[in-house]
Amino acid sequence: MRTQAFAKALAEAEKIIAGAPHVASEQDLAEGYDYLAGSIQASLRLAWAYQRDFPYFVSSTGPYAKMGLDNPDTLYFHAYLRDDAEYVVTGRRGSTADLSFQVLKGDYSPVEVPDSLSAFDDRAIDIAADGTFELRFGPSAPGDRRNYFRLGAGSSMLLVREVYSDWAAERRGTITIRRADRAGCAPPAATDPGAQARRYAVAGKILLSRLRTFLAFPEWFYLQEPVNTMTPPRPTPGGLATQFSSAGHYDLGDDQAMIVTVPAAGRDARGLAPYQGIQLGSMWYVSLDYINHQTSLTAHQARIDPDGRMRFVISEQDPGVANWLECAGHRRGYVQIRWQRLTRDLTPADGPQVAVVPFAGLPGLLPYYEGARVSPEDWRARIAARQAAVAERMLG
Repeated sequence: MRTQAFAKALAEAEKIIAGAPHVASEQDLAEGYDYLAGSIQASLRLAWAYQRDFPYFVSSTGPYAKMGLDNPDTLYFHAYLRDDAEYVVTGRRGSTADLSFQVLKGDYSPVEVPDSLSAFDDRAIDIAADGTFELRFGPSAPGDRRNYFRLGAGSSMLLVREVYSDWAAERRGTITIRRADRAGCAPPAATDPGAQARRYAVAGKILLSRLRTFLAFPEWFYLQEPVNTMTPPRPTPGGLATQFSSAGHYDLGDDQAMIVTVPAAGRDARGLAPYQGIQLGSMWYVSLDYINHQTSLTAHQARIDPDGRMRFVISEQDPGVANWLECAGHRRGYVQIRWQRLTRDLTPADGPQVAVVPFAGLPGLLPYYEGARVSPEDWRARIAARQAAVAERMLG
């Protein structure tokens, strides 16, 4: 059977889901099987996209195939590379808050984060007046060539992130990749059944590695911190040079709320960060439902109080304020703030302050409570806008 290796991996994957240490309810298990379904889809897609001589960009994660505490504001794409070949990347810059590129060595595993060999955003490249650009990645030294980036030894993947701040107004761009010396050529036809069997085996390995890795990830970066706290801003591990993050995990009763207060970086006169966003994640280390619930907010979407700060309320009950982040039935979970395209390193003063308070006391604890209130009708309109924006974004 050509699919036997993948079928065996599926059986092992189900054991990983059922035996995950955080599973404590039927909801946890149901979400785990949903997470598994998305991971199966992604693993098959990624195994068939492993084309280093005829590469193309594949969506790394999305609303229905999540992994790695995916950012609801980001479109992720990656293509596989050889470190001894030259690749041409062409595209048109959209109007999103950020567009960035990262070359990775290796892949995520349960014991390590892949090395980032180079990382930069579109401020480092020449873009034509009409938004088009061409980049080259290869083994040679760039010399004085603009838009040329050297592939270090072991380079295996090019990751591209397109990041939205204003979901309603910003539009995605386009991007393609090809190996420079394969233009006009075609890949070999798929005539070897053994090769297809090997792809199924690779898909199984991707699936198991994906599940094990991102269940281990929180132990490295989140769960060692005290519960209901957030770290000072720090460079995102394995991420971009101009990205910082603040991370934490929460555990809240139905009668509790967490208030996260953070300066709005976009209001900084120096243009500190055009992208700043906060999100919640489940114990499966994936984003909560950000389409049908407000489980994330960017600085564009959030209410900024008159003192230049954003005050987010994380709770199960509806506090009736604009910056409510819905737990959506998740007593425990992860919370993360990201800043991208930074013009300077962040300090603790740029980061969040966190307080866990009785839910009933919120009106007296939010200094601009009255101005932050929204009606049920306004809330439904906010959710409808999220649903429409994600649908449009996914269709491109």
